[in-house]
Amino acid sequence: MVRAKTWSLSKYFQGFPEESDFQLKEEELPEPKDGQVLLEALFLSVDPYMRPFSRVRMKEGDVMIGTQVAKLTALYGIEEVLELKSGETLLVNAAAGAVGSVAGQIAKMKGCKVVASAGSDAKVAFLKELGLDEAFNYKTVASLEEALRKAAPDGYDCFFENVGGPFSSVAMSQMKDFGRIAVCGSISTYNDTEAQTGPYPQMTMIVKQLKMEGFMQSRWEPKHPESLRRLMAWLKEGKLQSHEHVTKGFENMPAAFMGMLRGENIGKAIVAV
Repeated sequence: MVRAKTWSLSKYFQGFPEESDFQLKEEELPEPKDGQVLLEALFLSVDPYMRPFSRVRMKEGDVMIGTQVAKLTALYGIEEVLELKSGETLLVNAAAGAVGSVAGQIAKMKGCKVVASAGSDAKVAFLKELGLDEAFNYKTVASLEEALRKAAPDGYDCFFENVGGPFSSVAMSQMKDFGRIAVCGSISTYNDTEAQTGPYPQMTMIVKQLKMEGFMQSRWEPKHPESLRRLMAWLKEGKLQSHEHVTKGFENMPAAFMGMLRGENIGKAIVAV
């Protein structure tokens, strides 16, 4: 018999997760039957989307892609939703995260100007190392509106949105006419106990005739094999950098998850079992 450790929820989150919300258990696994395999996890992924969706239902035949999901999300957001073109200016928030950092790099490969925001000076330094044109710490600038305008005085053609909340409202006012917005996430709202009802710039969207679209990478599932081949080729050629924020130890899985929600990670947050 093989003994396995599992993390489960002792109760569903109310606001920001706490250590008491998680429970570590051990169980005995039965011997594999004919046609079955027993897998050992070496690395596990922690992601923002695990926070709002407390329950996940899977059916026979479903495939879990793992850490490649972030790269696919970035690729489809840039190419399928925004249809980013050479010479355009892109704004990316939460740009030092798993999705944002890849989105910014893909945009640079397409010949675009990339303005990135992040929540620490270390993350800003990381973004500059990636070769992005402008990067700033949104927590320390005197005015987010002024920082966005200084970085791109002519405005933004596209916005890769990962944060939501007040940042989104300010950013929309900086969009060019007919600008496009890809809504990938809303991490600023995930731990709220009540839905945010702050100012929504409807008139800005109308006057500037903006296009705003939410998306998930699963929409383009038939393209996954070819998209992954392209991403892996860029990695091998050195055109795309992939950074991992590694937490060691399965017992530290909740800490890694909560740290990711606080924005402590640079790049993809994973746990080395």
